[in-house]
Amino acid sequence: MNGVKIQNVSDTARWVAMYRAYETERPDAHFHDPFARRLAGPDGEAIMRSVPGGMRTSWPMVVRTVAIDGFITRAVNDDGVDTVLNLAAGLDARPWRMELPASLHWIDVDLPEILGYKQRELANETLAAATRRAPSTCVRRRRGRPCSPAWPPRAGARSCSPRGC
Repeated sequence: MNGVKIQNVSDTARWVAMYRAYETERPDAHFHDPFARRLAGPDGEAIMRSVPGGMRTSWPMVVRTVAIDGFITRAVNDDGVDTVLNLAAGLDARPWRMELPASLHWIDVDLPEILGYKQRELANETLAAATRRAPSTCVRRRRGRPCSPAWPPRAGARSCSPRGC
């Protein structure tokens, strides 16, 4: 990858946001994410440009975004879902970019650094849904002990690692 290295999982969130930015900028875009380029930032674009065949591999991210948008829309509008728990939320801006009822509870769970970055970048934007962030502060436990984190999770609450539960 021509000198640009993915240092941590948050870099992949910037990379995926760049795919959304490129799709948004197409005249025949399948969705619009007006926040994607800002969230991707220069690092997301650098990662995208350094990946061999970077744009040729964008279609799975486009299909994934369209499919999940449709799933969420149907679940909320047709099935009465009132809470979305977005695990490994990354730089997903759905609560800002989609038409969602204000009564919908949207919970983003991810590493504190990436959630903090997203919150700073989108601080002045209008949310469609009642959103809160739950930074993942995973703790390991010994096998055989119960894992019973509080539900719904409080922002900053501890949760169990999937490997530990």
